[in-house]
This record gives sequence, structure tokens and C-alpha cells, in this order.
Amino acid sequence: MPHEETTRQGIELSARQRVAWLRLIRSDNIGPVTFRELINHFGSAEKALDALPELSRRGGSSRSPRIATQAEAEGEIETAERFGARFVGIGEPDYPPALRQLDGAPPLVAMKGSATAATRACVGIVGSRNASINGAKFAAMLARDCGRAGYTIASGLARGIDAAAHRASLATGTVAMLAGGLDRPYPQENFGLLQDIYDQGGATISEMPFGWEPRARDFPRRNRLIAGVSLGVVIVEAAERSGSLITARLAGEAGRLVFAVPGSPLDPRCEGTNRLIKEGAMLTTGAEDILEALRPLMEPQLPYDRKIEEPRSEEEMSPPGDDERSIIAAALGPSPVETDDIIRHTGFSAATVHMVLLELDIAGRLNRHAGGRVSLLAD
Repeated sequence: MPHEETTRQGIELSARQRVAWLRLIRSDNIGPVTFRELINHFGSAEKALDALPELSRRGGSSRSPRIATQAEAEGEIETAERFGARFVGIGEPDYPPALRQLDGAPPLVAMKGSATAATRACVGIVGSRNASINGAKFAAMLARDCGRAGYTIASGLARGIDAAAHRASLATGTVAMLAGGLDRPYPQENFGLLQDIYDQGGATISEMPFGWEPRARDFPRRNRLIAGVSLGVVIVEAAERSGSLITARLAGEAGRLVFAVPGSPLDPRCEGTNRLIKEGAMLTTGAEDILEALRPLMEPQLPYDRKIEEPRSEEEMSPPGDDERSIIAAALGPSPVETDDIIRHTGFSAATVHMVLLELDIAGRLNRHAGGRVSLLAD
């Protein structure tokens, strides 16, 4: 059984650091991986911000990237505080521990509600928006039983299975991942449920800016957060090509356990879950299937140790030469390749290759893919 409250460890960001971190992640061409590499290389977000124009120029861009201003970052932090929320950095005690382990974990998340709910071991439960009565009842049963066993239930606040899982775990702890800003929850019909989550000690998390209206392409990012905070994700009723299957895929890629509830072959809402079982997901007919599979992960608890590293040595921080840039860029193409393959192919040091990739990224010429692979965008 998981501990009632995860021991939270970490270092608090100062107010100045928090502003700089928010400025950096809100600047153009800066994603979570690029953010981490910049901090690791330059040692602080402030130094990384100062370096962005030069890095972009060296990467081949004819203009400097848009850099979020001090006023913009401070304004967003003030908006969060008025909303009763706060920004939590990846190394801080209130950052969800399992999410910290995710490749490309967001360096900052906006959080409202209980840090206790957000930092306990989580089980994700997702499924069809157009859920059947039995599907919603079964999701609620799983959520109640896993919640009573000490797990927080994570889901996406969608109608159907998500809403049933949240409602059933209000008393034991639930956390909702949002696709838009915390002040732009979706759908409207679940606003009352969202207030219940806050009132009963749950939490919401988003990596999007305040005021951001969720778009279709934002929901896979939300699904990534559900997979990231969870030790295992349960899929209850999912049609083919549904968002729940995206969550299952992301969970598998992150090394999380994937559970699927079987359903009637005649029900299109079960086509996706039945296929997941064929492909190796754990067949789930009750909460004990989930609890038994998760038990080895909790004894002892997982070592949540991903963190932003110390800056590299001064010798490694020398900028690459033009010849090195040309050779590394020529080794890239539209098809994703492993960074290690670039190092072997060019014969350059890892530090040199990573710096050139960072320059290309900030110049808007690099595309990052799952598994640390990269490709060159067409000019």
C-alpha cells in the first residue's frame, strides 16, 4: 500500500528564479527538453535567456527568437496567485514525483489545490467520453477501490469515464490534468465537478499559460501529463483512434503499466481496449488486478530522482566551430535519428553535438521526437 503522503523533497525556487524559469519556458522554440539542456549548460535560466539571441544566430536564424519579458512572467504569476494557484518547478517538493521521471517533463506546472493529492502515488483512469452506464459504473468502482488503497486518481476532467473516476475518488483524492490554462477548464458541464475537486482536497495541474483556451492539439499534451503522474493507467472503454489510446501509448513509452478493461466485441467503444489487451496491456476485471501489479513498485517506493543537473565545465561550454555545425547539420534530415548515432557518425564529442542541436532548436530548425530522436525541419 502506498504511503498516505509521499515524502516531498527538493529545493524551492526563489521568486527571481521562478520568474526567469517562466520567461524561459514561455519563449519561442523552448520546449521541456530544450529548457533542461539550457539550464544544464548555462547553470541558470537568467544566463540561458541572455544566450538565446546568440544561440539562435549560430543556429542559422536571421532573427532573434521572441523572449518572454519580465513583465509578462510576473503578470502570469500574479494571475495565478489571484486564482489561488501557483507555479511549481520540477525540482521542488510539490512537483508530482512520477512526472519528474518523464522524458520531457514540463519544467514548470501550474497547480491549484492540494499538493498532498498531487504528490501521492497516482493511478490514471481514462476512457470514452460517450461512456456506457456499465462503463461509468466500473470506472467509478475502480477509482473508489484504488483510492481506498491509498492512491490518488488522475484523469482529464472529460465527460464520461474521466468524470466518473473523479467523482468516485473525491473523498480519497483526485487530480485533474487540464489541456488549457487552469482558468480555462473544459468542458463547461464539469465546472461543478471541478469545484468539488477543490473543495474536497483534490488538485488541478496544467502546463499551459493562464488564459489559454484548449485546442484539439493540446489534449495529447494533457494526456501526456496523465500518463506522467501515474504509475499505471487504466483504460475503460476506448474506441479506435480515441484520445484514451494516446494516453495508453504515452504511458507505455514512459514505462508505466497499462491496464485495459475488456468489453463486448459488438460495442465500438470497446474496440480500442480489446486491442490493447491483444497487444499486451494487463487485462483488468477489478481493482485487485491493478493493486497487485503496482505493489512491487511501491515496496520500496520508486526513486524519483530526475533533476536538473549542475552546469557543465567551462571547457565544454566553448561554442562549436562553423565546420562542426555544417557537418552535424548535414548529418540530419527529415527522418528522426538518435543523438548517439549523430555522435558516432560525425566523431564529435557529445557536448559539441548537443550544443549544435540546441542552436538549431532555438533557431526553429530542429524537431524533437519521442525517445530523444531529432530531425531537421525544411528551411
